[in-house]
Amino acid sequence: MKKIACMLADGFEETEALATVDILRRAGFNVDLVSIDKEIVRGSHDIKVVSDRLIGDDLLDADMIFLPGGLPGATNLMADQRVLELIRQFDKKGKWIAAICAAPSVLAAAGIIKHRKLTSYPISATDQTYDDAEYLEDLVVVDGNLVTSRGVATVPEFAFTLVNLLDGDASKLHKAMLFNLLD
Repeated sequence: MKKIACMLADGFEETEALATVDILRRAGFNVDLVSIDKEIVRGSHDIKVVSDRLIGDDLLDADMIFLPGGLPGATNLMADQRVLELIRQFDKKGKWIAAICAAPSVLAAAGIIKHRKLTSYPISATDQTYDDAEYLEDLVVVDGNLVTSRGVATVPEFAFTLVNLLDGDASKLHKAMLFNLLD
């Protein structure tokens, strides 16, 4: 069974984290909510979530690391050297790294975006966070082992993409969750 570590820090975006985790778990994947600090993590909209575990070296055995956006959640992830090193290790091993909304900025801080395609929550023309990357405005961008997405409205597309990349059956899940009614 594929294992995913969803990294949580105070200020995470609840919908991005929890809806994505829900879809991944429905697909049959083992997803841990991993806190960088404490067992109970407070989201950006003041929803408290109980994490499954705290960050540790044993996360390297996961198949994917997932970073939800939200502020100051992404900023808190970016400030944690353990998170940055974990991202670097995943990238070095070619393991899946997924980030949505503000969280691709954490990938930039980890130094893994140079000459790669990505997207994020819309940035201003003067923002230089992604200058080393090829910035796109697609809903979801896959470049090698990196998967990025724009924000809350793109969560279903993002999560179903992750399911397919991890060899799950997104079309079956899409139908079971009635997303086919939106087509």
